Order: sequence, then structure tokens, then C-alpha cells
Amino acid sequence: MPTPPHRHLLYQRAVQCVQAEVDFVDATFRALRGRPPRRMREDFCGTAATCAEWVRRGPRREALGVDLDGETLDWGRAHNLGRLTPARARRVELRRRDVRAPGPGADRMDAILAMNFSYWVFKTRSALRGYFRSVRRSLGREGVFFMDIYGGWESMKPQRERRPIGGGGRRGRGFIYWWEQESFDPITHRLVCHISFSLPGRWRIRRAFTYDWRLWTIPEVREVLAEAGFSRSSVYWEGDDGKGGGNGEFTLAQTAEADPCVLAYIVAER
Repeated sequence: MPTPPHRHLLYQRAVQCVQAEVDFVDATFRALRGRPPRRMREDFCGTAATCAEWVRRGPRREALGVDLDGETLDWGRAHNLGRLTPARARRVELRRRDVRAPGPGADRMDAILAMNFSYWVFKTRSALRGYFRSVRRSLGREGVFFMDIYGGWESMKPQRERRPIGGGGRRGRGFIYWWEQESFDPITHRLVCHISFSLPGRWRIRRAFTYDWRLWTIPEVREVLAEAGFSRSSVYWEGDDGKGGGNGEFTLAQTAEADPCVLAYIVAER
């Protein structure tokens, strides 16, 4: 009997779009600084798919990925960095370390990324501020910090979302992605979520990933960024596809209309 695809591969297909992510970082950095970014650090990098995409974009680009999970880093080395040319792979370094102490050579970065709401592991204002301070120290003089964030009133209730993912790649098989918000505490804003997958042949990977987070709001994050010393932060809001969903296009916004489901980038300048 064939084995199902690895959970990391399913996650990359269902959750990540590293091409669009790097497109946004490139375009925003160029608009702010008038030049392309070169050195990037991906915090909570997981399988380092973004690092791999980063170095594909130019021969002078360098990427550093930092994560605490050794198994995930090893999978990324084999399946993402392993598919790069040797010259590109040499421009990526992965480290198993706490993102607050990434080690020597992790500074003077043009861009630092904390995507997929990963920084929500810091559940107190002091812990989040400490992380943001360490990021600011690691940025170069023109460095920019990029984060994504979600919200809206649907983020504050238990729910389960089913989304089909079409076939593609060498396996050519579609599957079902399940997003489960198991619990939300309105006093602490503790949010516990899971990702599961259903595959053809009655395969099911239940709770392949679990997240124990604090749900931070946009104004809270921007206030903590200011407390950590960042000179300015901006919000890039996702547009509406006209069918109640997002269109994947993010534009600078000062205010926005209330929405049950919100997705945005927060961009902080050193």
C-alpha cells in the first residue's frame, strides 16, 4: 500500500505560497528603500521553503533560517534546499536556535520575516517586546521587519474549516485541508488550533500540526513594535475578491471596514 505524502509537503501545498510572499517582501522593500533586498532571515522558518525561494531570486541573495524543531529543519534541508543548485544551496544557512538568540552572523539583515503567525507563540507583552527588540538589533540600518497577522470576529470562536486542495506536482493527487480552532479564551486570548489532512484512499493525518498561541490584534502588535524601538510600522490590508474572501493583493491602509475574517501584513522599519 502506498504511503501518504509527508505532512510537511501537505502543509507547503495547503498553507504556504512562498512565491507570493517573497514578491510582497521584494516590492515593499524596494518601495521603502529604493533598492532590492539582499540578506534575509526567516524566523520560525520550518522547512525553509521561503529561504529556498529567496536565493532563487538572484545570485547575490543570502538567507538564514532559524527554528527550534530539528526534524522540520532536516526535512527542509533534504526536500527544499536539496532541490537547489549547489551554488544556491551554499547561500542558505539553517540554524536550530531560539529566534531571540539566532547566533553570530545573524545581524545586518535587510529583511527579517516572521510569517504564518508564528510569533504568536509569545503570549505576554514583555515576551513579544523582547523578541521584537532582538529583531531590531539584527536588522541593518535600512532593515525592515515583515509579519503577517489574521483576525476578525471569526478568529475568536471555535470552528472548523474544510478546504479542498487540487492535485499537482509529481503525485498529482488532491486532498482536503482542515483548519480547526479548538478553543479561544476571551480573557487571555489563548487560541489553540490544529491542521489536519484527508487524502484519497481514506488516508487521514489528524492534527498533523498543533498551535498554542495568543491571538494578538493589529493595534497591540504595532504598539509593542513601537515600545521595542521601531521607528514606524504600517499595515498592508488584503483586498476583497467580491465573493467574501481575500484576493491575495495587499495595499497600504490606514483604516479598514469590519470583517469576519481579516488577513494583513505588518511592516516595521528599524
